[in-house]
Amino acid sequence: MKIIHLANHAQTVGNGIVNVMVDLACLQARAGHDVTVASGGGGFETLLARHGVRHVLLAQSPRPARLPAMIAGFNRLVKDVDPDIVHAHMMTGALVARFGVLRRRFALVTTVHNEFQKSASLMRVGDRVVTVSEAVAVAMANRGIPPARLSVVRNGTVGTPRLADRPETLKAPLAHPSIVTVAGMYERKGIRDLLQAFALLRERMPQAALYLVGEGPDREAMQAYAVELGLEQHAHFVGFSADPRAYLAQADIFVLASHNEPAGLVLCEAREAGCAIVATRVGGIPEMLDGGEAGVLVPPHAPAAMAEAFGKLLGDREAHAALVARATQNLEKFTVQSVSDAYLSVYERTLANCQPRRFADMVTRLG
Repeated sequence: MKIIHLANHAQTVGNGIVNVMVDLACLQARAGHDVTVASGGGGFETLLARHGVRHVLLAQSPRPARLPAMIAGFNRLVKDVDPDIVHAHMMTGALVARFGVLRRRFALVTTVHNEFQKSASLMRVGDRVVTVSEAVAVAMANRGIPPARLSVVRNGTVGTPRLADRPETLKAPLAHPSIVTVAGMYERKGIRDLLQAFALLRERMPQAALYLVGEGPDREAMQAYAVELGLEQHAHFVGFSADPRAYLAQADIFVLASHNEPAGLVLCEAREAGCAIVATRVGGIPEMLDGGEAGVLVPPHAPAAMAEAFGKLLGDREAHAALVARATQNLEKFTVQSVSDAYLSVYERTLANCQPRRFADMVTRLG
């Protein structure tokens, strides 16, 4: 099968959409398929080449002035590759693939990674629309996409080629008990709630330390809030890490405090690392934690409930150990191989149902 993946960039900046695409492209090439990634480029180009994935520079931007160049570049790419499948991971690529070709010989698959964005509705242009959790599938059906056109393929990172043969490094050991989050510094990630919960926990456990691994536009505001709460010596904003495994390995608790979360990749990483997990009951998070069997679920916007969960786990060694054990079970569905196999199955069904080559050939003959 000849496959083109479309995304805005291939940068190593912790973007979950790009990480999923890179894993998928590498695994599909490993399975013997002809795989091309078209993006604005970035640090993953070397990894893609090492796995036999061709990378083509194709700048993708929602700015109208760039549309003619995008369409022309995409058409050149399609003429060169003659793909069976074009898989668009972001809105701009999806629209260019759907409307930029007059006689389409490929099937278009789109993946809704961030359902909370208004632009996610535009991903309906795919012949098949994939969502990363059942929760996102329900949300997209509520936006008017027929359920018959929807498929669910949950994210997974176990066995990712992005971290293969890379040593886990950490400049200094973490203080304990340690609470770790790996998240972009955005309000929607619940960082403010997490800081409030940590402040409440420290009233009971003043030796506790919090490590916030990630970057984002709200970092400065969150750091100021930590100072306001008197946490400047105990809440450590460590910045972005391309490989957070060392933090996860030392965490007494991993927390994801998001207000909305389609299916956080980091939950797979935390489970694989054997973390005791506390996370909010929103979006696809319960699905990533086996309905709460593999982690403690708390309401969003509820710092007191989060602090209570922290305190119970840190104060009960048996409960902590039991949660760690459950987190590391049933991880087969979160392997990158399982994700790749599931997408290949989606591709095959989509091609069988829409038969784009047959239709394009018929239009050519009639014309």
